[in-house]
Amino acid sequence: MKLARLGRSAYVIGRRDFTATVMSKAFLLFLLGPLFPVLMGAAFGGIGAQIEQEAQKPVVAVIASADEFAQLNRSRDKLSLVVRGERVVALTRADPSASRDQLLKQEKPPVIGVLEGGLDQPRFTGAVLADGPTIHQLHWMLDDARRAKAEPRAPPVAMMVTLTKRSAGSVASARSLTARGGQALLFILTILLAGMLLSQLIEEKSNKVIEILAAAVPVDAIFLGKLFAMLAMSLLGIAVWVAAGAAAIALWTDGGLGNLPEPAVGWPAYLALVPVYFAMSYLLIGAVFLGIGAQASTVREVQTLSMPVTMAQVVLFAFASTGVGNPDGMQAIAAAVFPLSSPFAMIGRAAEVPALWPHLAAFLWQALWVALILRGAASLFRRSVLKSGPAFRWPWQKQRQSAS
Repeated sequence: MKLARLGRSAYVIGRRDFTATVMSKAFLLFLLGPLFPVLMGAAFGGIGAQIEQEAQKPVVAVIASADEFAQLNRSRDKLSLVVRGERVVALTRADPSASRDQLLKQEKPPVIGVLEGGLDQPRFTGAVLADGPTIHQLHWMLDDARRAKAEPRAPPVAMMVTLTKRSAGSVASARSLTARGGQALLFILTILLAGMLLSQLIEEKSNKVIEILAAAVPVDAIFLGKLFAMLAMSLLGIAVWVAAGAAAIALWTDGGLGNLPEPAVGWPAYLALVPVYFAMSYLLIGAVFLGIGAQASTVREVQTLSMPVTMAQVVLFAFASTGVGNPDGMQAIAAAVFPLSSPFAMIGRAAEVPALWPHLAAFLWQALWVALILRGAASLFRRSVLKSGPAFRWPWQKQRQSAS
């Protein structure tokens, strides 16, 4: 009975806040506001992905005898001394019985191409540019290895090149780009929308609206209603932005999402997971924001709180980003287990690992922490509004009280 009353009261408060926000003229400006941050986030995400791509060496599987591979590898070492600061193709010797198609699908390490035929009749198959650095480096290695094996004046050998649309190396790089893009999108949306709770709460506290509402409904209902109203408003805004983005992709590209790097779980599942993880991230961080914001009494204190809270979000985003490229590593697992960074880490994992069951486990784990944080933050919220129980004061509030 008590829980039902709490739900009805939270619904009333949530409907009030949602209607007041969505029906205002400022909501249109709110929908246009994320345009520039999203563009900046996409630009920085692309730069980060490019830096990572440049830091990783393309791997070429070589089907050759042990002697020929050793000679080719020595030529590769010589080339790496000449072109310091640039990426030099990494070579790995493959089992002569392995097929070319199997090697192109190899993921550990992700192979970008296969070189076969030895030094006399080399043939390369891979997802590279016809006139790119990988082809030029392989030509140089083959010529150097052939001169070292035969006569110094031996003529250069021609290498037959067959280009493919994709390989394990190109797929891994594309999925890493999708993972970083998804994390950047989730981060921008969360930092943009969750911070609005601070300013809205302090406005109603300064206008004494909170006290009026607390006299009519339970304070916990006010807390839950405001949090879920802002979540609903945020999801409405995201729906508008997604529709605008889908229209832009349909107009400016041929094939829509087919031209974008496909996540490991597929586009339908990935697009379904994005709003789910955004909701979990918003509830986790938004509850923390609302609980902290309830302790502030002036706009200046809100501004003081905004900087460390924003920096904490940046740290969570950076922590989750360390696992991209190695989803089974300790850093990725630790980021997925830590509740506040878990949504960012799991949306990145969805782009790189096809398994879906970890997302169900992550959802249940995050829901547990949402309940715990909501309970703790609601207690702080109730204590701040009703001034019941031992008062919690921040260090600067204690200094102000002692000075007065």
